Amino acid sequence: MLRLEDFINRFSDLLGKISAVLFVLMLFNVFIDVVMRYAFNDVSIGMQELEWHLYAAVFLLGVPYTLRAGGHVRVDLIYERLSDKKQAWVDIGGTLILLLPFCGLVAWYGYDFALESYNLGETSGDPGGLPYRWIIKAVIPFSFLAMLISGIGLLVKSINVLLGLRQQDHYEAPQQ
Repeated sequence: MLRLEDFINRFSDLLGKISAVLFVLMLFNVFIDVVMRYAFNDVSIGMQELEWHLYAAVFLLGVPYTLRAGGHVRVDLIYERLSDKKQAWVDIGGTLILLLPFCGLVAWYGYDFALESYNLGETSGDPGGLPYRWIIKAVIPFSFLAMLISGIGLLVKSINVLLGLRQQDHYEAPQQ
């Protein structure tokens, strides 16, 4: 069980690194777009759309890492006061009832959404926009499948806590 958890965590960590690289690329893209617009009075619809696509990819691929790192949304006011085993039970319940079914549905239906875009050869509706709109649409089901995998990692981690194989990770706010 610990090896499975480690394997899934490495997958989530890889997506976090990819998200970080895409974020840096997005920063360069925005910088170049701003310089071109204000220094050379040259506006590129493609560059603006690439900003949106990179932002979406950063967010969607960063969520599985955030889930793995414990940065996801929950009611920490109550959660942080619970024992490790009770926290594990809350994580198991939330994962089984909310996270996995939702991620499975979005991944399942998102696949057809991206496939239809690919089959239609969908491109940007704006002149000068990006071709291959299916690529960003395919990131949606992929990211939700990755969230599902990361959720399974959270489930395995919680089971490991209940079995006494590991301790619950506790988030500590950075000192200022």
